[in-house]
Amino acid sequence: MSKEFLKGNEALAEAAVRAGCRFFAGYPITPQNEVPEYLSWRLPEVGGVFIQGESEVASIYMVYGAASTGRRSMTSSSGPGISLKTEGITYLAAAQLPAVIVDMQRGGPAIGQVTASQQDYLFVTRGAGPGGIRCFTFAPSTVQELVDHAYRAFDVADEYRAPVFILADAVIGNMMENVELPPMRELSELPDHDDWKLTKRGEDGKARIVQTYNPVLEDAGKANQVLADKYQEWEDKLQEWEEYMLDDAEYVIVAYGTTGRIAKSAVNKLRSEGIKAGLLRPVVVYPFPKKAFEKLDYSKVKFIVDAEMSIPAQLLEDVKLSVGNAAPIYTALSSGGVLIKESTIINTVKENM
Repeated sequence: MSKEFLKGNEALAEAAVRAGCRFFAGYPITPQNEVPEYLSWRLPEVGGVFIQGESEVASIYMVYGAASTGRRSMTSSSGPGISLKTEGITYLAAAQLPAVIVDMQRGGPAIGQVTASQQDYLFVTRGAGPGGIRCFTFAPSTVQELVDHAYRAFDVADEYRAPVFILADAVIGNMMENVELPPMRELSELPDHDDWKLTKRGEDGKARIVQTYNPVLEDAGKANQVLADKYQEWEDKLQEWEEYMLDDAEYVIVAYGTTGRIAKSAVNKLRSEGIKAGLLRPVVVYPFPKKAFEKLDYSKVKFIVDAEMSIPAQLLEDVKLSVGNAAPIYTALSSGGVLIKESTIINTVKENM
């Protein structure tokens, strides 16, 4: 592995290339513009294809087409752009096509602000489209995790034949940190998808069809059940989180992404004052790490603090579902494109002690 000092968006793009991504289609929008800019010259270097679509709608359907051929494909945008891609995302889910979708969150709703936010949480973790679909969703808190998640996302997408999200934000996308880049994968070693991908007509003259509804099934409910079973397998096998100083914690802060790294610093300062704080950070936000909350010792935990850059709170909904009545829950929030302060989290803990 090589170590380099890179901006988040560019590190993500390079990791995608090294993971075997050979097709990208997207449309410019802050704060993710360095992703397509980087891939516009990097993909041709490795025999890949970059297309700046005429719109977000066109771009997601280009990804659909490329994914149908078994090629590792990706798009990236921010909240307003992802909203335009939702129909195409549901088509990917219904056709069970693997693809990676990057959402560098910005403030909202509507066009909102171009600065740091976590206001797409419910939008993405609830499926980013109609029909009850779900999308596996990584939530990096460092540039290194952004690299690692981009590298893994294609594997998850391939294994489960599903669209996979990387949910980051303007801070992670534009921050520069030292990262270890993974090795370049040989395309010959990647899954070939010969059992379902579109190919040229065979000797029998028959063409394979990729479609979003299979008329061979007796009813559409069976197609929905296939998706439901997939999502249940994610719940059972792929929950992922970080625990920090939770062994004796009396006050548990729950935060993801950029807020997660700020919350870790808040925990350190609280500990220096003798306050037993700890951090539970979801690394994957769908499936949400409910098992992590089941592990907490609620005979010690006096309350939970949900910290996020969203008003109204969004992560809070999953925290409430996971905690139930086991402990009180308070919030430490910021919004409007304003980075959450360490002091906001610390003061929330102290005020409720």
